[in-house]
Amino acid sequence: MDLGSEIMKKKKKIWIAVGTVFSIILIVFLAFFIYTGIYYHSTDYAISCVSSNETVEVTKHKNYLEFNPKEETKRAMIFYPGAKVEYTAYAPLCKELAEGGVLCILINMPFRMAVLDSDAAKKIFPKYDNIEKWYMAGHSLGGAMAANYTSKNAKKVEGLILLAAYSTEKIKDVSVLSIYGSEDKVLNMKAYKENKKNLPEDTKEVIIEGGCHCYFGYYGNQKNDGKPTITREVQQTKTKEEILEFILS
Repeated sequence: MDLGSEIMKKKKKIWIAVGTVFSIILIVFLAFFIYTGIYYHSTDYAISCVSSNETVEVTKHKNYLEFNPKEETKRAMIFYPGAKVEYTAYAPLCKELAEGGVLCILINMPFRMAVLDSDAAKKIFPKYDNIEKWYMAGHSLGGAMAANYTSKNAKKVEGLILLAAYSTEKIKDVSVLSIYGSEDKVLNMKAYKENKKNLPEDTKEVIIEGGCHCYFGYYGNQKNDGKPTITREVQQTKTKEEILEFILS
């Protein structure tokens, strides 16, 4: 075999390898976009809450919504949405918390996945010099990512609020409130119980009787969730009351 043929064969193998790698990358990207492109949309009511009223000023920023009480406040909460949920689905809860006296920052995560920007909070703190106490919060995977950020930045955070979520990282020197519904079938209860060891001993756990996973937001019903025995409004009210007591007491 002459040298020219050998070189041609080697080039062909290289191009086949390159083509294979490119095809795999393309398939992965397509699968990702298809997966993230199917998500839970906010209800009309949730979208209607993205507006100011006599007590709360709502401002839309590039990557987040700000729910600011018109009366001065020194306490704020940064909220990470659940995976594959349109972030405005949590506008009703954030707006009610703001009406109760807490500045709320609702993060719009890349591709609606908090895992893609778990450190989003670090961009928020410098914007609000008037805030003395910060709280991290999140629903489902958003809660896990809020916990992840808190575990690495305990000095910046006063408290952590987990809604149908758990922390896989050790949380120290931070107060924790954990809330979930008794009929939640999406939350992995085995993992939830196994990871309780990562939370402080004085963690406050609240089980909303009759509540489910998706009722922490306004995005319709969620696949594989349990059957609630209370209304979404009741669960939202109980959640709001527990969070306000946790932050303002």
